[in-house]
Amino acid sequence: MSEDSPRRGPTRDQLRTWRNYIETAEALRTRLGSRLQSESELSTGDYQVLLALTEAEGRTLRSSELADLIGWERSRLSHHLGRMEKRGLISRQACADDVHGIDVIATDAGSAAFRAGSVPHLRAIRELFLDALTPAQLDEVDDLTRALRRHLGLDSFG
Repeated sequence: MSEDSPRRGPTRDQLRTWRNYIETAEALRTRLGSRLQSESELSTGDYQVLLALTEAEGRTLRSSELADLIGWERSRLSHHLGRMEKRGLISRQACADDVHGIDVIATDAGSAAFRAGSVPHLRAIRELFLDALTPAQLDEVDDLTRALRRHLGLDSFG
């Protein structure tokens, strides 16, 4: 049996690498989320939804497309959209071409909140992630991310 056999468990060094990766990614995600919330009053979920909507034509997506795009279960998205709608960030309306579909639209207030939140969020990305790495290391992260996305069958972006 080769050392790369799928039946063989990960080595101690491989597990250390995995654990360091997961714990670091989670710490980064937590710190970015905390800063986003404190500097913009948007949660990371709000930001994900508004990012997708502001990139969509007419700031509108069918809820099922939005769920697929951001990788959420439809029930989770539905609950989150309800909270965002109460805050005036989005609106929902029946699809004109599908009686069972719901269109999700970023409101003017939601678009403004997204734009205002993007400035401090992008600054936090620079401070917490980009400034920690050299250009060569960023290229390595990009290569590793692309390899993982290919392996997982995720659509590539950029």
